[in-house]
This record gives sequence, structure tokens and C-alpha cells, in this order.
Amino acid sequence: MGANDQTPFALDNSGKRIVVDPVTRIEGHMRCEVNLDSNNVIRNAVSTGTLWRGLEVILKGRDPRDAWAFVERICGVCTSSHALTSVRAVEDALGIQIPKNAHLIREIMAKAQMVQDHVVHFYHLHALDWVDVVACLKADPKKTSELQQLVSPAHPLSSPGYFRDIQNRIKKFVESGQLGPFKNGYWGSKAYILPAEANLMAVAHYLEALDLQKEWIKIHAIFGGKNPHPNYLVGGMPCAINIDRDGAAGAPINMERLNFVKARIDEGNTFYRNVYLPDVLAIGTLYKQAGWLYGGGLAGLNVMDYGEHAKVSYDKSTDQLPGGAIINGDWSKIHPVDLRDPEQIQEFVTHSWYKYADETKGLHPWDGVTEPNYVLGAKTKGTRTDIHEIDESAKYSWLKAPRWRGHAMEVGPLARYILAYVHASQGNKYCQRAKEQVDFLASMVNSGIPKALGLPETQYTLKQLLPTTIGRTAARCLEGQYLGELLLEDWHSLVANIKAGDTATANVEKWDPSTWPKEAKGVGMSAAPRGGLAHWIRIKDGKIDNYQCVVPTTWNGSPRDAKGQIGAFEAALLGTPMVNPEQPLEILRTLHSFDPCLACSTHVMGPDGQELTSVKVR
Repeated sequence: MGANDQTPFALDNSGKRIVVDPVTRIEGHMRCEVNLDSNNVIRNAVSTGTLWRGLEVILKGRDPRDAWAFVERICGVCTSSHALTSVRAVEDALGIQIPKNAHLIREIMAKAQMVQDHVVHFYHLHALDWVDVVACLKADPKKTSELQQLVSPAHPLSSPGYFRDIQNRIKKFVESGQLGPFKNGYWGSKAYILPAEANLMAVAHYLEALDLQKEWIKIHAIFGGKNPHPNYLVGGMPCAINIDRDGAAGAPINMERLNFVKARIDEGNTFYRNVYLPDVLAIGTLYKQAGWLYGGGLAGLNVMDYGEHAKVSYDKSTDQLPGGAIINGDWSKIHPVDLRDPEQIQEFVTHSWYKYADETKGLHPWDGVTEPNYVLGAKTKGTRTDIHEIDESAKYSWLKAPRWRGHAMEVGPLARYILAYVHASQGNKYCQRAKEQVDFLASMVNSGIPKALGLPETQYTLKQLLPTTIGRTAARCLEGQYLGELLLEDWHSLVANIKAGDTATANVEKWDPSTWPKEAKGVGMSAAPRGGLAHWIRIKDGKIDNYQCVVPTTWNGSPRDAKGQIGAFEAALLGTPMVNPEQPLEILRTLHSFDPCLACSTHVMGPDGQELTSVKVR
């Protein structure tokens, strides 16, 4: 392929081809292929969504008030994000505003999901890209204890005996030959650079996080009745508040339940402060010291988010993680993003397994067409059911290629934090905490941690540190910490509002379809754990006429477009050196930093929402 004039990234597929299929420790099905030069540096990358799903098809002709229950089945992890986005889309179409309690409860559920999801992502999906589990058997528990007390003296689980017990547990795993969740890792790879004691400390925290995360997500069960698919309601939330009247003891939301929620919030904030953030700072610093500042890709150029967590309900100017778009790495200017504008957000299918009448043009989601067209390029090696190498010059993914004003964009926590930092630097008072966090991160990675560990200090700028795999991983931690703090504020606001006598959780004035217009369209958005999420809906005669989701992984994992622009996954891999191509740890490390959710990104809808197939269940 050679250099591509339409993208700032030079692509060369002439070298050795490495195929990773499937990419594991993600949600959904994904394949990745890269080309290496003679120095084992990645010069071309091809990301493929390999599973085609049809969840949106069943929404055609259904009641819009039920849409949330279907779309949250798109994913088994970010279920609540889809439900929230769906009810917001319907409410936008019908002109419904929700009560203050409902707003606060939705905020609590959204932030609780972030706090839990980011911990699960780092420790159970991503940490093993940095941490050599087997190497922890070589660690000195006493030195591990000293390291723990150095990087996080407030964490109570730090004794030599504690780490010795953890080490013995891992030893039993290894000696049994049944590594359980640690199976199939590239243990011993030279791409791992942490000392044995740091590995042991991280493995201990892996196990601690495994126990704690299941407690935090109980917040969803309190307000939503269950998890992983909590209940939502167009017009509010389906949970009654009864603090002190008859039957209060059995009410979904009473003071005992609220205090339970508060305890889980406090647990989460403590874990972030004492464990997660120190781990990210220490691991990130050690890899930075080793020169591993790769994986930036689009993050150094184009980032986008829709904005979320308004301090004042329905006032986007008070978003505590403000949205917008940054283009070409110009941090001096934030462009507004309008999801209603057909010129701004468009989806392309030039390299996607779908068909448009004119594939040089993109379509706005309200006008989306998703006609499957599974054809392989002439240069494909293998068969339709057994692909050895994909032909990226043709169609090669079930993901579409969304673009903002024609630009490929990165979305996610890193995008949100770059935007928040720039907004705060320009005087936005609602996101100053995010800027404080970023400045603290840079100070600790450049100076604080190196000083503590007896390593040389560095002077990397934010533009050097943030648009990297390490920066993407760190931003996710900062976001979880920030939202945990806001979560506590929301809890206090909810209690104060209830104390003032307000117990309303739903607005049912427009519940009856007879009150709706004959035709309506709306869009809902949210900050999902993996980035900006939006749903577009068309309603006709009280039923869903068309429904379209554009999810974070569709943005990040998109194939190339008609101009040859590559998506964030592909861009982030370019320029990354590999220690051993037979152990593609570096590929997984960068891909996992996005927390891909291919389950969300591969959905289907026919032209105008028409049925594509019918399935009979016997």
C-alpha cells in the first residue's frame, strides 16, 4: 500500500504479517493484523470486527418506551449506558423532562458503572499486559511490603505476611498447571519490565479488586432492581422513595438502602485513592522510564466527546466533563459537536461489510442504511469461513466508519480528559478538578514516583504523556476517581432533596401515546465507559420507525473510509516496536487500553428499519 496521502499515518503492508485472532480479554469478537518492518516495528495495522449481530432489527414497530430494555442487551458490560442513552433519546423525541430525583439517580447509576467498570477493565482485562503474573513467584514479600508502603502507605493490606500468602496462592495455581484466569498469558516475555515485587503487588490488587467490584455494582440493583440489566423508565426511574411512612421498611429506596449505597461509594473512593491510582502511577512511571511511550495514534490529533454529567440538569454548559472536538492536535480550539447536524456525524461503509448506493458518501444516523454485504477482497488469503489474512484494500470489518466532519476521531476517557483539561485551561469552572488530576499525574510520573524509587526525573509535556497507551490507561483511572467524588456529591444532593420533601422519581404526563405527535425524532447521548455513546430514534404512529446506535468502539475500531483515513485502533498501533512477534503483547497492550467492546459496535438495521431476516424459535 505504501504511504497514504489522505492520512497523517504512513502505511506499509510489505513486511511480515502478524495475525491476532481472536483478541481476548475484550467484549465481543475482534481480529487484528499488523505488518512489521525489518526491525519488528508495526508499519500497518488492520482491525476487524468479526461478528455480525442484529439486535436493532427487533425494535422496528415496537413501543419506544420499551427500547431501553432491548438495547441494553447489546452488551453484557455497559448495559446501563445503553439503557440511559435510549430513554434519553425517547425523551428528547417526545419533549419529556425528568424530576430532579430521577436525574440524580441516573447520575449515581452512570457514575457507579464507571467506577466499577474502570477497575474491572484495568485489573482484570488490561493489567496483565503490564504485569507478569508468574514472575511474582520470584518476589521477596518483605520488599513487596516495602514497595507497597512506599507508593501507598495508607493501604492497610501491606504486610510481608499478606504478600507471602498471595504468593503461595499463585504458586499453587502454577504448580497445578491450572492457571485459571491467568492461563494463556505471555509470561516471561521480555516485553514485561516490572520488578518481581511490583508484579506481586499488582497481582494482590487484582484479587482485591475482584472481591470489591461486585459490591460496588450492587448500587445498580438498589436503584434498578437488578444487575447487569437494571430497569429504567422513560420519564424517570422506576424506583419508589419512601423514607418514613407506612411500608418504608420494604420500599426500594429507604434510608437503610441509601446508607448502603453511601458505604459502597466510600469503598470505591478509598480503593481508587489507596490502590488503583498508586498502581497506575507506579506502573506507568516504570514503563515510561523504559521508554515505552507508544500507542498515541489519533489521540494526539483528533479527539471527541459529547459532554456529560451536568451539574444543573438539562444545562449542557454545566457539564463536569465537557464535550467537543479537537482537530489536528490544536489544543487551543474546541469545536462544538451537534449530533443533530447531518453534516457533522456520518457513517461510511467503503471498507465495511455493508452496502450503500454511493459508498463515497456517509449517512447521518437518522438516515442510516445497514444492508449487509459480506464480500472478501481479491487479496484475501483463505476462505470466507477461514481467513488467514484480510485484504484491507477491500471491505474487511462489520464495523462502520463514523466520522465527525469527515475526520476520524478517538473517543473514550483519554479524549474526555484532554477535552476537560483544555476546557479548564480556558476557564471552565465545572471541570477544574480534572485539570488538577492531570497536573498531578504529570508531576508524579515525571518527578514524584521517580524520586521515590531512586530513578531519574523526566520533563515530558502533557502532549507527550497523555496521547500514549500509558496515558489512555491513566486517564481511565483519573476519570473513575473523579466520578467517584462526584458520585458522593450526587448522593448528598439526593438525600437533601428527599429531606426537603421531594420524593418524585418520574414524570408521567406524556406516558400515554395518545399525547405524542404523529411523527417525532430524537437523539440521546451519554458518556459510556469506553467513550461517547449516542442513539438516534424515529417514532411514527406511536411505534419505532427507525433506530440507530453509534457506539464508542465503532468510532475507535472503525475501518478505513473512502479517503483512506484509519480508525483509532489502527492508528495507535503504528510505530510500536515488538520484542517478540510470536508473543504479540504490545499489540494487546495498546488495544486493551481502549477497552474494546465489539459486542456494542457490530449491530445491524435495514433501510428505514426494515426487517432483514426472520427467526422462528421452536
